Amino acid sequence: MPTIPVAPRTRRPRIRWRRSVTRLTAPMLQRVREATGWAQGVADDRGYQHWAGIHGLPLPISCTHSTSQQFASFFLPWHRAYLYFYERALRDHVPTLGQPWWDWTRDRQIPPAYADEQAGAGPNPLFSVAINDLAMEQARSSGLDIASNVERYPGLPGTRLPEAWEIESVLAIPDFFTFSRVLENLHGLVHVWVGGRVGHMRHVPLAAYDPIFWAHHSMIDRVWRIWQQRHPPPNFTAEYVNTALRPFPLTVAQVLEVRALGYDYAATQTTVET
Repeated sequence: MPTIPVAPRTRRPRIRWRRSVTRLTAPMLQRVREATGWAQGVADDRGYQHWAGIHGLPLPISCTHSTSQQFASFFLPWHRAYLYFYERALRDHVPTLGQPWWDWTRDRQIPPAYADEQAGAGPNPLFSVAINDLAMEQARSSGLDIASNVERYPGLPGTRLPEAWEIESVLAIPDFFTFSRVLENLHGLVHVWVGGRVGHMRHVPLAAYDPIFWAHHSMIDRVWRIWQQRHPPPNFTAEYVNTALRPFPLTVAQVLEVRALGYDYAATQTTVET
């Protein structure tokens, strides 16, 4: 499997562990909140608005989803790179931070870490965030009538979360591109379940402004990691693995091995549930 090139005498990065948000200790959760709140107050390209905007508005939209068939096969590697660089930005404030995941096959409501409006004596930075004026102006110009502060409407009739058996079924798919396509469809159910009709997670251009977006995509990346441990490395073409994951300075080959990126998931890698 192609990985980030490592010189013979170069030590691999120290592994940071991503944990289930419901298994974080109080100090761990506090560090996630501190880093997220710090990023939300930074106005430059380390800040929350910058990273959330990469996924959608303000233009140009960079995310790769099957809504554009050209990018369908890059859904998993692109979002792995995206999450990796967002996590790196948070580590400017908390160097040991690992992005938690939300296991929606097990925890069937918004986790309290994200659902509570208050955290101690102040607002919870994982609950909501105000979206910058330019992104909101472009959203409304495109016909998207939505609040300027992140809102959620979880569990409305007609929406649902994926079941554990569905994830086990997708993990059994041997072909990577089929696996990716089916997992992307299941991932979309979570966006719709969280956002309802007018919540931000429902709408791709603004979804990443919701702090729970990152925990959701960490779960998706974890499922891919489990799939990689269950199956032999795919025979990708050179064209595919050498494709740049713009706007990130990485190729597909460079995100295939999570430990080369310096992280892993702190749970069994052969089952979905923790």
